[in-house]
Amino acid sequence: MTLATRSVVTAALAAAAALAGYLHPVALLAVVVALVLVVALGWPELAGLPFGPGSAVVIALVGIGGVVAVRATGTGLSGLAVVLAAGLMVAFVNELLRRDGRTRMVESVSGTVAGGVLALCAACWVAADSLAGGESVVVAGALALAVGAAVSAFELPRWVSAVLTALASAGAGALAGLTLPVISLHAGVVLGVAVGVLVAALDALFDSIVELKRVLPSLSAAALPVAVSGAVVYVVGRVLAG
Repeated sequence: MTLATRSVVTAALAAAAALAGYLHPVALLAVVVALVLVVALGWPELAGLPFGPGSAVVIALVGIGGVVAVRATGTGLSGLAVVLAAGLMVAFVNELLRRDGRTRMVESVSGTVAGGVLALCAACWVAADSLAGGESVVVAGALALAVGAAVSAFELPRWVSAVLTALASAGAGALAGLTLPVISLHAGVVLGVAVGVLVAALDALFDSIVELKRVLPSLSAAALPVAVSGAVVYVVGRVLAG
């Protein structure tokens, strides 16, 4: 999958998050769970982990557990530390279940836990939606992310693409700040710049990885900017818009 195709998929996923955030919390919950599953299925191959099926199950359990914890407690991110700690133990159990000689065990554990942390970030979308005025925060962040990802689809020199992606996201965030309640202009700009830089950074990181020629790793790489942006959206919503 080419960079342009991945960027379009990222923009589509971000647009789905924006629409879901506008429609209903349950719709956003469904989109976030789908993000977690896409990240979990493709991350082991993307990271070159030796025991892909087991790692994918662990990552999915951690990500969905984070969503359930945030949704059930309604107290922000306090439950994610417990979920991550439980995920670390499950990652060790995953290694005990291997029957392939347990080669590259340290790499397998660290890569699985890293994937779990990335999947946990998706739960921050649900946490952001629970803030005062959270609907506007989620819509603004997802809209800025969608615009930035769409701009990054154009084949331009790397630094030009990064600058234009950040500027486009900042513009979309500013527009959201002018039109949506709760979000101020400067909060929208900060949010837009943050998600735009994140998209550009992940594009540069994944650009030369050969695994992206396959479908599942490519979909995971496309979903990662949306999942990880949940943490950015939550922080901006909590600090600047809350």
